[in-house]
Amino acid sequence: QVELVESGGRLVQAGDSLRLACATSGRTFSTYALGWFRQAPGKEREFVAAITWIGVLSYADSVKGRFTISRDNAKNTVYLQMNSLKPEDTAVYYCAARLGSISTTRNDYNYWGQGTQVTVSS
Repeated sequence: QVELVESGGRLVQAGDSLRLACATSGRTFSTYALGWFRQAPGKEREFVAAITWIGVLSYADSVKGRFTISRDNAKNTVYLQMNSLKPEDTAVYYCAARLGSISTTRNDYNYWGQGTQVTVSS
């Protein structure tokens, strides 16, 4: 079992930066691929970024160049640094984990956090 707890979401203005964190506990953190997804009101949950335990990365086109995912295996934590935020980035952001390789598909992830709200005002 893997437990995930997100933090860092809040109300910001367009152009601001924000860093989300996802603390994990449970099974061996370093063997899991970790992803960030987001869900805006009335929309499907969508992929944002993911990272494997050896640092292989993947980003959605909508955030490429603005968001950076990283992980600290010693702290069992994954981060999402978000720069140049836009109103369309407003969503609940979820951290997710899966054993093995990277994936951009929501259904491939076995464990999910409760989410943290990010609101970007114009």
